[in-house]
Amino acid sequence: MYHSRAAVSLLLVFAVMINGSQYLQSRIIASGGCDSYTCGANARCTMSEGRPVCSCFNLHMGDPLARCIRVECLINDDCPYNRVCTNNRCVDPCVGLCGVNANCETRNHIGTCQCLPGHDGDPFSGCRIADPQAACKPSPCGENTQCEVINQVPVCTCLPGYRGSPLAGCRHECENDSECPQHLACSSSFRCESPCKCGENAECQVVNHQAKCTCPKTWVGNAYVACRPECTTHSECPAAKSACLYQKCINPCDGVCGVNADCNLRDITPVCSCPRHMTGNPFVSCRLFEPRDLCEPNPCGTNAICTPGHDNTGRERPVCTCPTGYIGNALSSCQRGECFTDSDCPDNRACIDFTCSNPCTGRECGPSATCTPRHHIAVCTCPQGTRGDALYTCNPIESKSVYNYGRAYRYRYY
Repeated sequence: MYHSRAAVSLLLVFAVMINGSQYLQSRIIASGGCDSYTCGANARCTMSEGRPVCSCFNLHMGDPLARCIRVECLINDDCPYNRVCTNNRCVDPCVGLCGVNANCETRNHIGTCQCLPGHDGDPFSGCRIADPQAACKPSPCGENTQCEVINQVPVCTCLPGYRGSPLAGCRHECENDSECPQHLACSSSFRCESPCKCGENAECQVVNHQAKCTCPKTWVGNAYVACRPECTTHSECPAAKSACLYQKCINPCDGVCGVNADCNLRDITPVCSCPRHMTGNPFVSCRLFEPRDLCEPNPCGTNAICTPGHDNTGRERPVCTCPTGYIGNALSSCQRGECFTDSDCPDNRACIDFTCSNPCTGRECGPSATCTPRHHIAVCTCPQGTRGDALYTCNPIESKSVYNYGRAYRYRYY
């Protein structure tokens, strides 16, 4: 250390204050190189015009020949943008800078004071509450308008019930119905409003600005007071209209049965029927009885034919007969006959009442004649030992008897 300092021919010594302490700061004015001289702590040696110079590092202060101490800042640029360098420290410039009701913002190391929203005055001494409607005093708006300050800007609007330009002036929305749409009317407050003021549950229809109130279909009541359903249960309906259908009392028989038909109720269920003196489909039409109705439906047996007729008293009744070619009881069943003609039967049978029967029934020949069925007919002959007309009588043959040819007797037995 001695030999280094010996190389310095002259020192200029001066005192500086760092954070309240006194340090000696020297500057080399004699010649000598940095290789033969060592500066103090946190100092560096540089050559200037061939002479060594000791200086503190950046952001350091003190005696570069002895010791340099680090500081926070030397100038404002050493601090963040929102701090200022005061006494080698970066401090908030807003501390104690602004008055009451003022905000402080730091920009480029400079504190700026502004009054809080809704306040005015000197932000460095103090701000007071401002009149929120100051921008509307006096009002820049036209007649029949209202002025409102929004974001410190006056905004003009027409008063309720008025329309037009708020800056030039507003007028009533309407003076008469013609200035309103068809479904609205000009009210007493000069506004286009619905004219509907109907009763509870009523329906409203606006025609040419006029309201027409009606109760819903099937409902009753005063449409301008209140509407209600005619009924909600069957018990609320009168006897003549005993059914509650879609909230309306109706006669269940209305429009159900056919022409001339009777309708009777079972509880509320309609039952259709034709009167006793009439017939037909009760759901379509009923008419007076006709003779043909005796056979509709057919009361006779299977395959039998029904025709209108009369009984022994002259009263109309159906008459049942078997059709041609059929036999049997027409009241129960008719069956197809055995034959239609004699050719349908064997040689010794004839077609009698559609049945192949013996043509000799005992009534075809005389009482003493013989009947033989042949070729479908009865053949009458007198037995051997007799003679005569076999259709009437056969007489025994006697050789000595006198035959009276002038007289003939014919007998027919039935």
